[in-house]
Amino acid sequence: MSIVVQKFGGTSVADAERIRRAAQKAVDTKRSGRQVVMVVSARGKKTDELVGLAAEITSKPRPREMDMLLSTGEQESVALMAMAVHELGEEAISLTGAQIGVRTDGSHTKARIISISTQRMKDALDAGQIVIAAGFQGVDEDFNITTLGRGGSDTTAAALAAVLDAEMCEIYTDVEGVFTTDPRVVSSASKIEQVSYDEMLELASLGAGVMHSRSIEFAKKYRVNLCVKPSYLDGPGTLISPQPAQPTPTVTGVAFVRSEARVSLIGIPDHPGVMSRIFSLLSDNRIPVDMVVQNVGVAGTANVSFTVGKDDLRKTLNVAAAATGDLGGTVQHDANLSKVSVVGHGMQTHTGVAAQMFRVLADNSINIHIVTTSEIKISVLIDQELCERAVNAVHDGFQLAQQLNQPPHVGVPSKAPKTVTRNDTSQLEADIVSQLSGMEEIVVSDIYGDTDQARVTITHLDDIPGVAADVFTAVADGGVLVDMIIQNVALDGKSNISFTVPPDSVAKTIEALKAPLHKHAAAQVSCDERIGKLSVVGIGLRSHTDVGARLFRALGDSEINVQMVNTSEIKVSVVVAADQTATALNALRSTFELSPNEDAQLSSSHSATT
Repeated sequence: MSIVVQKFGGTSVADAERIRRAAQKAVDTKRSGRQVVMVVSARGKKTDELVGLAAEITSKPRPREMDMLLSTGEQESVALMAMAVHELGEEAISLTGAQIGVRTDGSHTKARIISISTQRMKDALDAGQIVIAAGFQGVDEDFNITTLGRGGSDTTAAALAAVLDAEMCEIYTDVEGVFTTDPRVVSSASKIEQVSYDEMLELASLGAGVMHSRSIEFAKKYRVNLCVKPSYLDGPGTLISPQPAQPTPTVTGVAFVRSEARVSLIGIPDHPGVMSRIFSLLSDNRIPVDMVVQNVGVAGTANVSFTVGKDDLRKTLNVAAAATGDLGGTVQHDANLSKVSVVGHGMQTHTGVAAQMFRVLADNSINIHIVTTSEIKISVLIDQELCERAVNAVHDGFQLAQQLNQPPHVGVPSKAPKTVTRNDTSQLEADIVSQLSGMEEIVVSDIYGDTDQARVTITHLDDIPGVAADVFTAVADGGVLVDMIIQNVALDGKSNISFTVPPDSVAKTIEALKAPLHKHAAAQVSCDERIGKLSVVGIGLRSHTDVGARLFRALGDSEINVQMVNTSEIKVSVVVAADQTATALNALRSTFELSPNEDAQLSSSHSATT
């Protein structure tokens, strides 16, 4: 009998009527012939109420006691939900995280799942009960209660679906599904019928708000089919699955983070080991960074910028000060920024996407401070006061309301194979146990190198709206395919832009740049006709703070200098000297315990970002 996991968030269980409605959905599913596991969050504003109570006692509550306190919110919800199911004539059992067997590390208030026991849940399901599990919580090896931090109930639901080999994990929320952007900001936003794991990872981490990225990471790692559904009506919701919708739109959605803080280390030495020192400090302090940008160094020094949540800004500035104290350089920061991104698998086969985005922003007098790209995402950092204007403009510019009005045919994919191959049913329990070791450990699926790229850098550009639009419109009109695009923070009113192109397109690129650069008297163009690009691909690259530290330490230990850095939720890319690419690739693959480099892993990976 197949298993369905159903997760209900705080607004979906805020009062007695909503609890009854959620219970009815679970009962209806059970009566349709499937086993049901419910994952329930604390009711409504209960968590905020508990945080407020703690604040009345102390301004500095200890993390362990906060976990003890906050976990009571879910305990209340699961008990009430079990009572509601009983009233509907079905059997149910409410279980805390500890009773389920959710084991975590000891990081209070932001613990990570290590393993989950399935026996008690399976016994209850086989006895005809609906299992009602407390989300957001677990216990460490000393049986201290821990909580999972932001998105903890989503994470619990996806993790339970993974270990139970569930047919589907349904996430019930107070919206109809995943939208092309936040409908509270853009009234014409459309519901997306189907989205891929990778697209949803980018949208989740960039402010889509419906689901947290950790739950998507679980889904991708264990091939769990997710569906975001409205709790207040019977709607199809949005299917999150391995493949994007067909036909694939160029841009699937516009995501934004309204409040971002940028920290820049200016004038640090441009030599091996520097990035390792910076990211080791960030990792030691468990500071997750989002955008990471390093452009080509000049005169022996380089600048690196990264963004963090405002809550981490003070701690990050302390880390930055320690780094520059060791290395030299100065620290700059700006706490009033927003990030706006376009995401879509269709970018891989369509040219001109970056140029179009930059032009839309320029037409609305919005200046760009930082740019990062990946194959399916383009992100810009802008002034926070311009965030909503930018989101509306970009959404309209890509005609997302019209583009997705006619949804593709969506069917629930058959259950995808799990990470572990099962030879026969007798090995089911053993196979599940083998999956449980370090459930939230980083999974680096591949590391590859590309020596078939060249770098073009433009320096001393006037820092005004429209510069990037002019540059990349000209490049796209010249028929040049661009891969990485990097723009770091401007200094003294001047900005620098670097991007990578095929080596045989360098001359054509420089020719195409003559017209847009004519009005920038101080602008200079330089190029390196052969570089090496290394990409680390996997799940949870941003949420695991030690990934950057391990990556840069491996390169530093091999005396390999990092020339450029670009990041996304599912990939970290660095540029090194072409003749060091193979050495760097072997060092990284050894660090992340992958097989040594083979010729096939040094290949071309150009995408049509422009």
